[in-house]
Parts: sequence; structure tokens; C-alpha cells
Amino acid sequence: MKVFVTGVAGQLGHDVVNNLIARGHEAVGSDIADAYSGIRDGSAVCTAAYVKLDITDNEAVGRVIAELKPDAIIHCAAWTAVDAAEDEENRDKVDKINRLGTLYIAQAAKAADAKMLYLSTDYVFNGKGNTPWKPDDRSFEPLNVYGKSKLDGEMAVSGTLEKYFIVRIAWVFGLNGKNFIKTMINVGKTHDTVRVVNDQIGTPTYTFDLARLLVDMIETEKYGYYHATNSESEPGAYISWYDFCCEFYKQYGLSTRVIPVTAAEYGLSKAARPENSRLDKSKLTENGFKPLPTWQDAVKRYLAEAEL
Repeated sequence: MKVFVTGVAGQLGHDVVNNLIARGHEAVGSDIADAYSGIRDGSAVCTAAYVKLDITDNEAVGRVIAELKPDAIIHCAAWTAVDAAEDEENRDKVDKINRLGTLYIAQAAKAADAKMLYLSTDYVFNGKGNTPWKPDDRSFEPLNVYGKSKLDGEMAVSGTLEKYFIVRIAWVFGLNGKNFIKTMINVGKTHDTVRVVNDQIGTPTYTFDLARLLVDMIETEKYGYYHATNSESEPGAYISWYDFCCEFYKQYGLSTRVIPVTAAEYGLSKAARPENSRLDKSKLTENGFKPLPTWQDAVKRYLAEAEL
């Protein structure tokens, strides 16, 4: 299978390309940079095609995908800076990347008769309550500019294609790029105490594990909406960012004291954040997909690889 992957320089796109190559698929990565040398499988650099592409350029998107003729597209490219998206000067760019860019990819996928997988987020919901969001729930009410733009991307995909997967994820961490674990371990090395929010609840997602699932998906025709994060240690055992930080500090061996605070007490976010990021992942097993391992196991493997 020939698979085109956008956003290959990011945490997820990087791992998706590596997984595709490891499983014998033909992968073509793209991003906005002139070149990208970070595609690797273990310690060995893999041979993978790379195409520079600005997804907000409709003509370029159509040309590149028409020339490549992929069987599938995994669309990882996105504006993900949630707080910066709130700034007036960034809003047009956020819309162009997350809505228009996704629409252009979807239209090109349709023209090429390629299946498409789009990565979305729990931010499309209002983040209220304590019940896990189901993948086919349509009670959309994004709290911030980022969430609205990702919902617009979902609508662009579902309104254009029949052969699509929309996969919502949360609390992402991976080897390639910045993430909460890297940031907090660096802070913990130089501080005796840290403050971490304890009233936002969900489950983290390790991009290495997610990439395997996404490739599993595009090898099928089991289209639709899905939720995917790493598994809870037991059913319903969702966690807060505070719980998450305590666990990876313990695994890493840091003695830094973690102080739980509410989001209101923390008070540093421009964008409203969901209190409830619980995602119901039961549809994965119902459709024959293998769930992701527990988040504690994912943290252990990540720390062994990351060399922080």
C-alpha cells in the first residue's frame, strides 16, 4: 500500500511513517520544511520519500496527491498550539491550516480515490461532565479556537469523502518534538516543587502506540469515527494531569514534589481547557482493532527511548 503522510516532522507523523516502513508499506512523508531527515526505524535511518508541501496551497495539494496516487492518506499536519490559536493575529492561519488545509487534502483524496484518516481531538466537545465521550456523539461545542478549527476539519472530511476515518486523541506525547513529559521532567530537575492541574481528566496517548493503530486502520475499510488513547489501568480509571506527572516522575526517579491545583488556580492558559477529556474507546475492540497498551506501560517505554 502506498500511503501519503502529512506533518511528518511532528510527533505523530514521524512515528506513522516509521511504522509504515517497518510493515512494508510505501510511505511518502510531507511537511512545510524544505527537507526532513528524521525518518527512522529504531537506530537505522529508513529510506522514505519526502515532499515539501504547504497544505494551505490548494493547487499544490492537488498536484502532489494527483502525482503520487496514494492508496491512503494519513493527515497529521495541524496547528496544535492551543493558547497561541486564541491570538487575533493567528486565527486566520489556524483556520487555513486546520480547516482549509484539511478540506484541500480531502478533495485531493477524493480525486485520487484514496481513503483518508484525519486526526482530531476531544476539544470538539464542551469538556463538561464526567461521562466518556463516545466517538459517534454529535453534541459538538468546542471551547476554544483550536477546538473549533479541528471540528471544522472533521466536517470538511465527512462532508467530502465516504472512505474516511476520523480519530480523536488526547494528551499526546512522543519522541519527536515537545510534549508535557519532556517539559515537566526538565522543570523537575531544577525545581523542588511543581504545580500541576488536577481537575482536568482523561488519558494520555503515546504516538508510537497510536501510529500502529492508525496503520492497522488504513489496512481496512472499517470507516467512521473512533477514539484512541492509551488504555486505563482498569476500566474507568481515568487520570488528571497531576496523576500523570506523579507517575512519570516516579518512573524517572525524580523526587520533586508535585502540588495539585485547579485550572483556575494555575491560571496560565489563554484558551479554555476541557475538564472532561475522557474518551470512550470501546468502538476499537468492537470493530476488531487492538487497543493501545496502558498509559503506564507507554510511559515506561517512552522514558527508556527518550533519554531525557
